[in-house]
Amino acid sequence: MTSTEQHTNGSARDETRDDDRGMGHSSTGLWTDDTGTLGERTRRVLLELLKGPYVSGAQSPQLWSALIADERLVRSRLHDLFLDLVIDKIDEFAFTRKVVTDELDVPAAVRSERLTFLDTAMLIVLRQMLLAAPGENRVIIDREEVYERMAIYRTGDESSFLRHLNGAWGRMSNRLRVLHSVSEDRFEISPMVKFLIDEDRVRELIDVYERIAAGQSPRPDLTEEDDA
Repeated sequence: MTSTEQHTNGSARDETRDDDRGMGHSSTGLWTDDTGTLGERTRRVLLELLKGPYVSGAQSPQLWSALIADERLVRSRLHDLFLDLVIDKIDEFAFTRKVVTDELDVPAAVRSERLTFLDTAMLIVLRQMLLAAPGENRVIIDREEVYERMAIYRTGDESSFLRHLNGAWGRMSNRLRVLHSVSEDRFEISPMVKFLIDEDRVRELIDVYERIAAGQSPRPDLTEEDDA
């Protein structure tokens, strides 16, 4: 075989390999015709980030390891969707949020969580309790302690207010996942609670709280909705 023939055949083999990669036969392919380029665990962590509300290293160590290993790739894929990646490597959790920039009009990529006023107030109480224990690996609270702090927002009769509180508590545990049960009435606060409300909203709610406490403002509508 001449050198020209060897070069021609080699080029043909290279083109075949390129075609195979284009047809979904790459080393990262998980099924026939899979054109994805991420490994399985990295795809799974990307999916969990999109599903929300966050990925926790304590709860999902394998996904967390995949995220840390492929952080640059995951961040790039999220940028393709106008989303930014926020990672707290100390407390080991990560979540997505819409890219903030003045350079273009960024579309909403994920649905905002609709919260009632009482939901937001409870988030702030949990946030305050978490920040009041700096350096603690885990902050454990009981339900009654939180409910006592929420009493200032009470409107109507006690049974209706308790029903609203129980609804907000359930959303903290099941939808936002910022409370994790450790016993029947003891719960751990997730560090994620620090990021669910921005500082402006915190100051606004604290101002409402102080005005209510001073008798200068009526109690708010507990069912009024807000974006999280």
